[in-house]
Amino acid sequence: MLRWIVFAIVYIVVGLYALQALKTATRYPWVYYLFIAVSLLVLGNFVYQFTWGAAPGRVLSRPKSYAFGLMLAFFTFQLITILFLFSEDIFRVVSALYHKLTGNTRTFALPERRKFLSLLGLGIAALPFGALLYGMYKGKYNFQVLNYELEFEDLPDAFDGYRITQLSDIHSGSLDDRKKVEYAVNLVNEQESDVILFTGDLVNNLATEMAPWKDLFSTLKAKDGKFSVLGNHDYGDYVDWETEASKRQNLEDLKLIQRDIGFDLMLNESRYLQKGNDKVALVGVENWGRGGFKKAGNLKKAAATIDKNDFKILLSHDPSHWEDVVLFDDTHYHLTLSGHTHGMQFGIEIPGWVKWSPARWRYKYWAGIYKEKGQFINVNRGLGFLGYPGRVGIWPEISVITLKKKA
Repeated sequence: MLRWIVFAIVYIVVGLYALQALKTATRYPWVYYLFIAVSLLVLGNFVYQFTWGAAPGRVLSRPKSYAFGLMLAFFTFQLITILFLFSEDIFRVVSALYHKLTGNTRTFALPERRKFLSLLGLGIAALPFGALLYGMYKGKYNFQVLNYELEFEDLPDAFDGYRITQLSDIHSGSLDDRKKVEYAVNLVNEQESDVILFTGDLVNNLATEMAPWKDLFSTLKAKDGKFSVLGNHDYGDYVDWETEASKRQNLEDLKLIQRDIGFDLMLNESRYLQKGNDKVALVGVENWGRGGFKKAGNLKKAAATIDKNDFKILLSHDPSHWEDVVLFDDTHYHLTLSGHTHGMQFGIEIPGWVKWSPARWRYKYWAGIYKEKGQFINVNRGLGFLGYPGRVGIWPEISVITLKKKA
């Protein structure tokens, strides 16, 4: 409880400081009262959802997510505003001291705030504030189809032009608009890819989260099948289970749901895609992640039944596995498909110009196609969302990868 009291005090102090910008920018009292009322409502809802709210343990429910999203938007607005106020206040204090010490004034008196700086601070703060609200309202379902064409010298001839649709990080427990999700599923089917590969995090925590969506995702179609692996959230590690048995049952239920959807779940296993006499090996590992994430993936076990000379596609949820393990393995994996990062659901991407997200501070390979040691990886930005219930600049992604034989 102490941490919530401390947080509430900090939030209120920051809010009162930011209020000074409003008082300088406008003389209408109702604007101040509205700002105070909304700020307190956001704070009250946030504290309630994360203390006495309905969701038990560490489960991040939809009400918790939206409480967090609104808090993030308002707190960001306040912090950016006070950056301008603070810089001006430093100047005001220095100016007042100078006039006092030089005898220009008999008393220490701060100059009035300048309306221009307050308006500028409020205007700049409104940009991320509006973007975060837009991301919650529209951005989280702004689905993008990203097409990639990758060339390989040793691609089997029959697979020249082979199309792969990669999905990742559905996080069904966060989804809340069936029509939008149905649009995404139809968008996947419109690609008419040869195979669909899903790289983990079907749910946030509980297998039951998928119940309202199972029938919809079972309509995903690909002529050569649908294959999947588990992500870190699929194991139920972020729930305070009453018994270990209930946690194991949750995972078994999730495996059954994947089967009902039509996914061939690979648990440190491999499969072959066959076209005539040519074949491509699919290798699927369980989650392996750096920095405290579950390390159930076993690359050697997963590849035990394939030939070292096969053309290989690896499904591994966390791109840190590729960076730390796959690139240094004796076996050459031509293409690895990952997800996990979500691109932090926030950033700026202008193809050919800018590609930035806070995700790059944690992951070297955080979104899109990378090539190292003659091996490719695609880090899918994810179809769903988690934590902050929105996306800004890093939109939900459907990856379509075309394999080409290099001339």
